[in-house]
Amino acid sequence: MRASSRPPGAEWRALLWLARHPLFVLIPALLVWAMAALGPVAVALAVGVLVLGLLGWSRVHPATFDRLAAPTLRAQRRRWTAYAGRRWAHTLADCDLVRDNRRTGRAAVPRVLRVRSSSPSIDTLYVRMVRGQDLRTWTERADALAEALIAHRVAITRVRPAVLAIVVERELPFDHVIPAPEIPSDPTDVDLGALDVGDNEHGQPFTIRVRSTHGLVAGASGAGKSSLIWSPLRAMGPLIRDRLVRVSMIDLKGGAETQRGARLFHRYATTAADALRLLAEARDEMKRRQDHMREHGLRTLDASAEWPLELVQIDEMAMLTAYGDRADVREALRLLAELLTQGRACGISVWGYVQEPSKDVVDVRELFTTRICLGVTAASHVDMVLGDGARERGALADEIPGDPRHAGIGFVIDTGSRLPVRFRAAYVDDAEIDELVDRCAIHPPATGAGIVPFPHDERNQRDEGAA
Repeated sequence: MRASSRPPGAEWRALLWLARHPLFVLIPALLVWAMAALGPVAVALAVGVLVLGLLGWSRVHPATFDRLAAPTLRAQRRRWTAYAGRRWAHTLADCDLVRDNRRTGRAAVPRVLRVRSSSPSIDTLYVRMVRGQDLRTWTERADALAEALIAHRVAITRVRPAVLAIVVERELPFDHVIPAPEIPSDPTDVDLGALDVGDNEHGQPFTIRVRSTHGLVAGASGAGKSSLIWSPLRAMGPLIRDRLVRVSMIDLKGGAETQRGARLFHRYATTAADALRLLAEARDEMKRRQDHMREHGLRTLDASAEWPLELVQIDEMAMLTAYGDRADVREALRLLAELLTQGRACGISVWGYVQEPSKDVVDVRELFTTRICLGVTAASHVDMVLGDGARERGALADEIPGDPRHAGIGFVIDTGSRLPVRFRAAYVDDAEIDELVDRCAIHPPATGAGIVPFPHDERNQRDEGAA
């Protein structure tokens, strides 16, 4: 027998809708019960206290509110104001994303399953396609959909059969350059667990941790990686001056990017041979610290004059881990693996900066505990750096324009909510690097031109002098 073309009754469709959205019944029912049991005045008072509590929370401690409450509240508001009902159906119809059911004659509208709003500027919609549609159907209409939603950009990916993730980028939050962080006047003003290096999209300071962590910064040429080299150094300047932090710099581009700050560096390498020697000395220092910790029953080592934080920065790390001589690459990877797996508790932190973050280029990528993604050239790079599904959740780092006006913009994953947060790193110009060197250098000015010589470890120098 041929199936009937008559659609289900409206009451049946309403029951199905309520089954999918039970809160539309439960919340009114709960309010009715509460008013019957407690009275309307008590219920109104409780609702008022709840609203005032949320407002107070958002004002008194905006950081936790933005992380814990705002994404859910924002997602629900946008779910029912922008992505539901006739408005959603009309938007899709205008973009030719609604299909007519030939059997029933009714319009088949793709249904929004869930909305996530990790930030004020990005929504992620999980949408079930109707029969006859595929990913290409939607990607071909992505520009039209962005215009219809009054969005800056729309990105569409397939997450499972018949379900798409649509990332709606409503706006670019950073329309100005973030000034360089001030150099603190006193070492006690420096928090190595939260160095202020820019702003995030919530208008709060963007901070990074250099104590007890290793960092990987990925970004295309011109994306602003140098901002995340110099901004942390300015933020910890007094500790460098007082030798509570010792910075070792590897720059295999001949020092082109870092020569200006050479007087800040405890160790400085601009060739592959010097870079391997630097890593070997850092590894030996790590072993010495491990012996000290074992002898004294310590699990971690706090930064001090005797045991300063050792910060190893590697600019364009791929030249050390992929593109050099094969024997040098193997040795560099071996030394890096030792430092990355054992160095955190000993007060040794490694930060690498790369353009192309694939496993072939950065074989030790998974050993970096902090990962930052600036503007990159491929969508696949985002998940390589930030983890699986990061782009689907809104980290559109490959969509960041590559012009200088957008340098320093990128994404990190919030450790609490696991949602991507967009930030802009501060821009540090040559004059501000010179200021940092003048105030915090550990080496005297060079008497002649040239790169600061690669120094021997100070402990070895003392031992040689004693001998």
